[in-house]
Amino acid sequence: MATPEPIRRFVEATNEGDTEAFLGTFTANASLADWGRSFHGREQIARWNQSDNIGVKSNLRIVRIAEADGSYHVRIAVTGEGFNGEGNMVFTMDGDRIASLVIS
Repeated sequence: MATPEPIRRFVEATNEGDTEAFLGTFTANASLADWGRSFHGREQIARWNQSDNIGVKSNLRIVRIAEADGSYHVRIAVTGEGFNGEGNMVFTMDGDRIASLVIS
């Protein structure tokens, strides 16, 4: 399946180290859960981005993507100065932005 535009922008912004573009992929009141840690709104997501994503030079590659129950289930490969390996991300959209992201 084709990668939805917000997810494509999320990956590209991360790989380009573009924090402004990365944060722009989320709704103003979006939520992000990363292995039990919860972040709400762009300000908290910006802190997560600094400690766990662009701030540790993450590079993302989509391994596979599927739509189910109104969400997109993405298997993603990560390299960088933080987590390295594969993991799962579940994206829920609100129009052309990410409303919720759950990482496991």
